[in-house]
Amino acid sequence: MKRNWALLALTHLAVALAAVAITLGVCVGNRPEESKLDKLEHLIQERYIGIDDVDLAAVEDAAANAMVEALGDRWSYYLDEASYQANMEASNNAYVGIGVTVSTQLKDGGMEVLAVEEGGPAQEAGILPQDVITAVEGALVSDLGWQEASGRIRGEEHTFVELTVLRGGEEQVLRVERRRVEEVVATGQMLENNIGLVTIRNFHSRCAQETVEAIENLRALGAEALIFDVRFNPGGYLTELVELLDYLLPEGVIFQGVEYTGEESVETSDENYLDMPMAVLMNGDSYSAAELFAATLKEYGVATLVGEPTVGKGRYQVVYPLGDGSAVGLSIGEYFTSQGVSLEQEGGLQPDVAVSVDEETYAQIAYGQLTPEEDPQMQAAIAALLGE
Repeated sequence: MKRNWALLALTHLAVALAAVAITLGVCVGNRPEESKLDKLEHLIQERYIGIDDVDLAAVEDAAANAMVEALGDRWSYYLDEASYQANMEASNNAYVGIGVTVSTQLKDGGMEVLAVEEGGPAQEAGILPQDVITAVEGALVSDLGWQEASGRIRGEEHTFVELTVLRGGEEQVLRVERRRVEEVVATGQMLENNIGLVTIRNFHSRCAQETVEAIENLRALGAEALIFDVRFNPGGYLTELVELLDYLLPEGVIFQGVEYTGEESVETSDENYLDMPMAVLMNGDSYSAAELFAATLKEYGVATLVGEPTVGKGRYQVVYPLGDGSAVGLSIGEYFTSQGVSLEQEGGLQPDVAVSVDEETYAQIAYGQLTPEEDPQMQAAIAALLGE
């Protein structure tokens, strides 16, 4: 009898162990309440032998990025925490830094200063365009590399950074305060023949306000025609685009869109408008709102388009934070010109006056290194306005 009870006990124990094993298998291996990605993440965390050497945040970033890329939409994008912060700064046209634009290619062992924000801390410290930053806090830029050096120049607001600057073959050390810098979005310049040039960097915060101010200043100086330069303009907010087009154009439709819900939207302008001849400079790095800006002026018959074909973007994105400092920019709708044309389907916006430039000239235009007289596309726009 004892042996039978022992056998029965062992049998019950075996069944119990099997049940435990099955239960564990369901909880760890299957997790029916979770998605495939959740299951994979738990398996990696619980069973991968090298888990102690894994940066799980980097794994999640890579997985999120791959998920968005797998959508096959060239306009949707994933932003890790650092990229999301940079994106918000760009959208606000403001950042904490010293107020310079530097080349991404090293020159003379450092970063060439391409532009200095007017009234910014770099200008106050005496930094000039064409200076070369060779060291940051004594560390050579040639050793740090562009990305690390740029990161060290930035920092917390109201702190200082020591920069070694090469100018005319001589080095000097400058101490520069890091401050909140508001980037100038739109600038105006008088050209020959009473033509005003308005350069628009992007359509983010303050675009419409600064562009209108630039136009009014040029008109006060005697401008009788306008050139809008939206080359290398990445686009921005619909609200800024609509406000600016409303100022420029007579009553009518200026934007059409369709959201993922199927809801359609139409934006219109009032009867007040600016009655001046116009031209728009554009190229293959004119995106989104910049393309719509040019297209709408053309469709209303008030502007000649000069330069190179645009990229052809026809979807708009909303950036959604994901709770851990990262975010996703997801295409949630399509947009169309005032006449209902999809620039994406058309393969971009074509210029009325095509003027191509070589790679070197393209880069010089991007970094503002050419005068209007040296810029062949600018000269073509002037000629178009003069009827030549």
